[in-house]
Amino acid sequence: MIETELHALTAELNPPLTCARPTLPITPLIFCSPHSGRTYPAAFKAAAILTPLALRKSEDAYVDLLFDTVVTHGAPLLAARFPRAYLDVNREPNELDPQLIDGPLPTHANTQSARVIGGLGVIPRVVADGEPIYAGKISLAAAEARLSYLYQPFHSALSDLLQETANHFQSAVLVDCHSMPSAAGGNPNARRPHFIIGDRFGTSCDPKLTQTVSRFLSAEGFDVQLNRPYAGGFITEHYGRPITGIHAIQIEINRGIYLDEDKIAPNANFPVIQAVMDRLARHLVAAIPEILGIAPPYALAAE
Repeated sequence: MIETELHALTAELNPPLTCARPTLPITPLIFCSPHSGRTYPAAFKAAAILTPLALRKSEDAYVDLLFDTVVTHGAPLLAARFPRAYLDVNREPNELDPQLIDGPLPTHANTQSARVIGGLGVIPRVVADGEPIYAGKISLAAAEARLSYLYQPFHSALSDLLQETANHFQSAVLVDCHSMPSAAGGNPNARRPHFIIGDRFGTSCDPKLTQTVSRFLSAEGFDVQLNRPYAGGFITEHYGRPITGIHAIQIEINRGIYLDEDKIAPNANFPVIQAVMDRLARHLVAAIPEILGIAPPYALAAE
């Protein structure tokens, strides 16, 4: 297992992420799409007991493409290439699932988090609707290979990008981009709002940032909700430290407004939502000076 794991990590998933950067950064904004990876290693698909389409149920499908124009507004976009069902970077690295990983786990493993118990640890045991991914367990060595070759490089890239941005602009604003099923709990009659904005209940960013995003989307005609049921995952919680000048906010987009959820393919409304995200990025770039109390221009000086 570990040999095929390493082949996938060094061949099919090399590099494990993409980072599109503007020619000249002009804003402390950073956009991140950790769950839109679409490169499913052949060995992973062979080991899974689900169909390729069912494996994609956990994927924030095409969210990276919804935000791909942010670079034209001077902000970078970091995106994972690997799928969330294979490794979830929006989890603590020690959220290891004893029901999935064979053998004794390290003493630092967090086996009792609600996410692990639900099968959605850093290496998921199930897809988003609760269907098991594997027939049995995987080795600890295979799990550690995914952490070493995928998780650590992703978080190193994100951490470096935040630090680099904060060094240049005295602040950084991370926009963590996600999507959610349109129906809550699989109940087609329990429809979710168009957007849920998460700021860890006011702790991960300046509240003016939350208000700015919420008001913009509401003015565009969308139903917007705050923090429930998605207040922000590990990325928002871990990196959002407003007191240090680093802010993090999560945006969850209802898949029904841009995706054919059965086929996991962009629907006819995809370009409309893509244009809304483009306008949101432009709006945020213009609003950041007032939100953070900094004075434009804030383009990098020649060095």
